[in-house]
Amino acid sequence: MKILIIRFSSIGDIVLTTPVIRCLKKQTCADVHYLTKKAYESTLQNNPYIDKLIFLENVTENLRTILKQESYDAIIDLHNNIRSRRFSIGIASNIKRFDKVNFSKWLFVNLKINRLPDHHIVDRYLATTQSFGVKNDGEGLDYFHGLDANNVCKKYGLGADSFVSVAIGGQHCTKKLPLGKLQELVSRSGQKVVLLGGREDTEMGDAVSENFNHVINLCGKISLNESAAVIEKSRWVIAHDTGLMHIAAAFKKDIISIWGNTVPEFGMFPYCAGNKSRMIEVRNLSCRPCSKIGFDQCPKGHFNCMNQINTGIITNLINC
Repeated sequence: MKILIIRFSSIGDIVLTTPVIRCLKKQTCADVHYLTKKAYESTLQNNPYIDKLIFLENVTENLRTILKQESYDAIIDLHNNIRSRRFSIGIASNIKRFDKVNFSKWLFVNLKINRLPDHHIVDRYLATTQSFGVKNDGEGLDYFHGLDANNVCKKYGLGADSFVSVAIGGQHCTKKLPLGKLQELVSRSGQKVVLLGGREDTEMGDAVSENFNHVINLCGKISLNESAAVIEKSRWVIAHDTGLMHIAAAFKKDIISIWGNTVPEFGMFPYCAGNKSRMIEVRNLSCRPCSKIGFDQCPKGHFNCMNQINTGIITNLINC
């Protein structure tokens, strides 16, 4: 049997599909192919359960030809949008699509009526494989960075388990702690702190770390897989609702996840993370959640969902 999985973005969403990849491969022995964007190659290139990676960046019609030539027995569409439907219809007769529960999300965001299913998005992803007899193996998420994590830490002057990683990035500003809160957080830390993020987070990382000798800013200075290796050796990981949070969960790390305009009820909280993991959020705000994704700035102007976060609770946990 040959099965194509489709998920185009983003880092976190792709990491959340890894139980589907593993369970399909191990329980059906199928050839598992994965269609995604070239930008996310590093997220999947070392995954031993994927037989072939295919990238969206091929010319559209040429890509459809390539997919037809593979003669897939089934397609599992974990993106379920217009584009993923375009690359699945006519390619295989057996197509399973992920239920995005968009109407339930709309109700929660706009009317604050929670009709969302009471289970993680991973379980909803895995529901697409039930007709193949696949069951959740309970092993959580996967991430394969392909590096020697000890050597990566040594390269950046870090000792294993002697530091806390803080992933300061996020796809939208309303999912991220503001500068003052980040500075407050690291100033109270009794541990060495490593800041992780992409190039877009470099300036913020510099501003957070400039007055603290115990803070190392690696934002924009190391690759995604190097960041994953650093996370693997972290004592704690503090992260927003973002891709590095899910990578930390793949390594079963103790995670303090910080929630702003989005909420854990959307089903994307850390999956099978360490036993000490905690979710930090400001509850009972009438405006929250204000979006299923995020905004460049708070629609209300006060940004209470992040400005009222108690960083003392976080530092009390990591300093124990």
